[in-house]
Amino acid sequence: MRLAVLPTADGPRLALGLPDDWLVRLDRVVPDAPTDTFALLDLPDRDKLAGRAREALERPALREALRAAGELRHVDDGPLAVPLTRTGKAICLALNYQAHAQEGGFTPPERPVIFLKGPNSLCGHGQEVVVPPVSRRIDHEGELAVVVGRRSRGLTAESWRGAVAGYTIMNDLTARDLQLADIAQQHPWDFTKSFDSYGPTGPFLLTPDEVPDPQSLEVSVRVDGEVRQHGSTSAMIFGVADLLCYISAVMTLEPGDVIATGTPDGIGPLRDGATAEVTIGPLGTLRNRIRFET
Repeated sequence: MRLAVLPTADGPRLALGLPDDWLVRLDRVVPDAPTDTFALLDLPDRDKLAGRAREALERPALREALRAAGELRHVDDGPLAVPLTRTGKAICLALNYQAHAQEGGFTPPERPVIFLKGPNSLCGHGQEVVVPPVSRRIDHEGELAVVVGRRSRGLTAESWRGAVAGYTIMNDLTARDLQLADIAQQHPWDFTKSFDSYGPTGPFLLTPDEVPDPQSLEVSVRVDGEVRQHGSTSAMIFGVADLLCYISAVMTLEPGDVIATGTPDGIGPLRDGATAEVTIGPLGTLRNRIRFET
């Protein structure tokens, strides 16, 4: 199942992803559908519910009414919300690709390097990223993100898959000028990752059956059409299973927690007015425009 979240006058509402990146507001075609991401994913017959939605859309009159109301739309027709009706912690990985560690002058780590992004850093596909005057350099970092679906502690190699609600994309944007200054002074740099809108996420959440192997996904970042990053999740130092087991050994994971798994090499700055696009295999393309505030 492919899910998104539409910002509406009624608040965020679940949308079902259709072929060719079309979206339909789910509760308009299946009135008894849950409006919470995790309530929907917990349904044993969720695939049947999605089938009911697709059958309803075969009625031309309904389809036209939904389109006129803005409840049947293309993913690029306007900004989306983060593809979760509720979010929790944003847990991120640094230096999880050897080539990325080396380009920054770091030794690849022997254990996962974890930092957190503030919850207000998360924003959706198509939303504008605003760079405040305190920083003048913002860097792109395209990443596979894992969404936690169940309260979990002490996950193992046998149990980690049961904790995963699905997968999405994050652009782990960084105030690089401030981060480098903090690193030079041996200060923590969570602040430079946590600016409002510095964690674009989406456009879709794909359930695990749509992503059978998270370690075989192609990752690319384009800026104004130019390829800046290109790699594969197969090159992660610590894979998804390793990360879930490592983090849950010390930290309870909750539904809505997002784990960004690190970025390949090729990070770089974004200019005022640039459009950053992160594409990962079947997860689609996350697109956001950058605006420097003066």
